[in-house]
Amino acid sequence: MPELPDIVVYLDCLEPRVLGQPLQRVRLANPFLLRSFDPPIGETAGRTVIGLRRMGKRIVLTLEGDLFLVLHLMIAGRLYWKGPGAKPPGKIGLAAFDFPTGTLILTEAGSKRRASLHLVRGESDLAKHNPGGLEVLDASEAQFHAALTRENHTLKRALTDPRIFSGIGNAYSDEILHRAHLSPLTLTQSLPPEVITRLFTALRETLTNWLTRLRTEVGEGFPEKVTALRTDFAVHGRFGLPCPACNTRVQRIIYAENETNYCPRCQTNGKILADRSLSRLLKDDWPRTVEDLEGETK
Repeated sequence: MPELPDIVVYLDCLEPRVLGQPLQRVRLANPFLLRSFDPPIGETAGRTVIGLRRMGKRIVLTLEGDLFLVLHLMIAGRLYWKGPGAKPPGKIGLAAFDFPTGTLILTEAGSKRRASLHLVRGESDLAKHNPGGLEVLDASEAQFHAALTRENHTLKRALTDPRIFSGIGNAYSDEILHRAHLSPLTLTQSLPPEVITRLFTALRETLTNWLTRLRTEVGEGFPEKVTALRTDFAVHGRFGLPCPACNTRVQRIIYAENETNYCPRCQTNGKILADRSLSRLLKDDWPRTVEDLEGETK
């Protein structure tokens, strides 16, 4: 799922292309994308884009007449900038947004259609789409501390809860926790102040560093390879590969459709965290420490 750095770079690249331009029309290739009916999508035709913003993991285009297009890419939604009048591709094409300067194409890989588009009128209706999480790059450490410890959750859950923190998902939460040398299962209310400071620093450094890297990669172009499985991540999506800091094999916990990746030596004092399904299946054969894990490979 595109997260804060990815969404910000999308907005960076959209601004010089669509800001101040009329949205000529919206072509829906899949009617299930549009989740609102009032105002009708036809009301966008000819209205100038007067603003762009990020709302959590959502992209918001502000149009003349107090209208807002709210686009949530979910897991597999991606944006592409093409020439004027370009058609959405085959089965994965969901919509095309036509401007005089070009066409913004929305696609979604896979068979599940989770990406969504809403058209709303007025800031009050727009606010209903805002989960309300703290904007971490604009927040003070005190604000971060308060949000983190308001309820007692695991660090992984807290970082990825859009009601607590804005724009952080599965991928960057893994990278943040690796940088902070913290277990994803540590409870938020158990953290001493100095550890919260370390986490706050790691969070800001991780997000700002990736923002810089993605902006450099894209340059004056448009993001074409937005992915949560980057080979230059430290741990996310790198199960079984060596941790870049200590060379220990990266481990994972799988729950439903979510996967948490971590380094047991850097983050959990050598402990292998129990995977709910595999650890129950393997029982006594489940490795509990790095030493047990490394013994299996000798």
